[in-house]
Parts: sequence; C-alpha cells; structure tokens
Amino acid sequence: MKANMLNRRKFFSFLGTGTVALALKPWQVMGSNTVFNDDKPLTNIADAAKTPRNKWSMPGAYPGRVISVKNTKAVINDEPVEEEAYLMIKEAMLSLTKQDSLEKAWGTFVSPGERIGLKVNPIGGRLLSTSHAVTRSVIKQLVESGIKKEHIVIWDRREMDLKETGFTSENYPGITIAGTELMDNSGSFYDKDGKLYGEANIDREWFYLADVEGEYDAETMPYMINGGKYSYFSKIVTRGLDKIINIPILKNAGSSITNAMKNLAYGAITNTGRLHARLWNDTCAEVCAFAPIRDKVVLNICDALRGCFNGGPGANPQFICNYNTILVATDPVALDRVAYDIVAQKRIAEGIQKSSTPELLTFLGMSSALGLGISDIDKIELTLADLG
Repeated sequence: MKANMLNRRKFFSFLGTGTVALALKPWQVMGSNTVFNDDKPLTNIADAAKTPRNKWSMPGAYPGRVISVKNTKAVINDEPVEEEAYLMIKEAMLSLTKQDSLEKAWGTFVSPGERIGLKVNPIGGRLLSTSHAVTRSVIKQLVESGIKKEHIVIWDRREMDLKETGFTSENYPGITIAGTELMDNSGSFYDKDGKLYGEANIDREWFYLADVEGEYDAETMPYMINGGKYSYFSKIVTRGLDKIINIPILKNAGSSITNAMKNLAYGAITNTGRLHARLWNDTCAEVCAFAPIRDKVVLNICDALRGCFNGGPGANPQFICNYNTILVATDPVALDRVAYDIVAQKRIAEGIQKSSTPELLTFLGMSSALGLGISDIDKIELTLADLG
C-alpha cells in the first residue's frame, strides 16, 4: 500500500491549501438557480435545476429537523461500541420519524428491493473514518427492516481507502463494497492497455463543470481519473443505487467542518483536487444540487462518536476526541449546522478559537439558497436525547 499512502499525503496537501479558502467573500444569489461570488469561476449549477425534483429531494421528509443522541457508553478505550451505537441510531430514527417501531421508521425511507448505498468516509485512515460500529448498526437495522444484504452497497470514491479501513467483503459478508477509483493487486491504477480502471466507473452524462483546472502529476492523477474542467459523477450514484444513506464522520476543516455535504459532494465526483482552493464552498453546495445526489440521499447519519476538532480532515491523533454523539436528519444542511456547534464548542474549550464563527459556513448558506436545506440555526428543530 505504499503508493496509496504517498497519494494520501499528496491528497491532504490539496486539503491543506483548500482550507485557508473557507472564508470566501460573501455569497450572493441571483435568481433561484445561480450562486456566485465576485471572483468565483463559472460553473454549470444552473443545469442542476433542469431535472425536476421528486418526493425524496433534499431537504427530504423532515426539513430542518435534527436529532442528536448522546451516550457516554458509546466509546470505550477510544473504540466505538456497536451495541450502544445501535441503540443511539434506533432512538434517533424513532424520534425523527415519530414511528412506533424501527421497521416503520426505516420504511419511511427505504423499501425492499431497492439498492441502498451507504456513503462512508474512510479518507482519514483507521484513526478517523466512519466507524464500523455505526456502519454495522445501520446495516443491521436495514436488514431487520426487510432490506436484503445483497441490495446494500458501502461506497466511497476510492476503493483503496475502503479496504485500508476495513470495509471489505470479509468484514461485511454479503455486502457490496464499491469505489470509483481502483487499484489492482499489483498496486497499479492502470489495466494492461494503460487505461485507468476508474475510467469505466464514471458517467460522462453527469458532470459538474467549473472553469478552473488543476495541475496533477503521475502520482496524483490516478486519484483524479481525468483532468480539465469537468468533474464526472460516479456510476455508483447515477446508475448503481436507488437510495443513499450518508454516514459522514464529524471533522473540522480549519474553523469550518467537513461532514454531510462535503462527504457527498467530494465523494461522488472526479477531478476534485482543483476545486479545493477556490471552490470548496461552492462544490459542497452545488454538487449536491444535482439529481444523482439531491434526489437519492434520503437520510444522513453523522458518526460523531469519535471525531476531530483541529487538524482536520487529516487524522492527527492529538486532536481526535470522543464526542459520543449521533446526529440524524434528512436535511444535510441543518445537520451540518448543528454539527458545527459541536466542533466549535470543543475548539473554544481547547482554546483554539475564542468564539463561534458560523459566518464562515458559506457552503451552508449557498446550500440553503439552492433549496437543499435549512442553514438558519433559529429555524432548525433540534431534539436532544441522552442515553447516559
């Protein structure tokens, strides 16, 4: 896995450059479909509105409603406890849907026969990735609600990261593990004809066009699949799934966060390195406005059992902490706004920043303007539960 680790370092160098650009100039809205700032490269965001919304479209069945469940027993010796995670998700699902059974609660979002994708986040390696305790709990509840294992897919952009963090067929028998970008057993990204394996997994009919190009070398390019100004959506989301359950892990990114919106946007498309420096906020919001994400993500379950409060989204051990929390919402914008407060409070307690700075959450304002959710904390219905 030497090549994988080298590329991880290269990837986080992109993130390090991008996080300083989080405090972009204030966003403005012109009409209902165009979002820009005065130095923002042009994008094809107006194309997103050409596809009619459906009943599942963001912000989903419960706009502005977020359930937060805390449980001090959820992490023991820095290891998430699956049994406790299961109870926390159960509590959140019943509270969110106001159903009297877990099966009915899940039936609000998914049905037997549908192909269900679980979007995890393994980019932080084993120290800081979506936990198996939460992932297995979600799978168990789906199966108990009538979803067959063969209809469940754990996915992310890089298959290599999934394997490295334990998302394998051995650990998840009967579950499909899928990534857009692939490496063969010899460590090569290229087939015998010299073509990137990942090229077969991108859908050139669906793309995010942004008028900015990246500079990639031979080490980085396999992680991008293509250069230029197009970021293509993965076939996993455009053709492979009927519904998506988003399972991010709570991390900071400077004074902002990477959570539900970032996990979806940067996980679903190619050619992302170019987007960090000038279009971080725009990408988080605008990619999620396109139908393959907007209309398929029916639920967001934030794994905040363990997360980070500084140095994110990379895994710096000294900044990893136990939040002991699960957040659940259909509205990813509202969920991210609530999640931000958790991180900000920790950063203030640690003396990293003096006060909360929600004004830096530019991507949430942009997302709200695009009709993807509610970013105004005063309009969010937050329900708190404490399991001990």
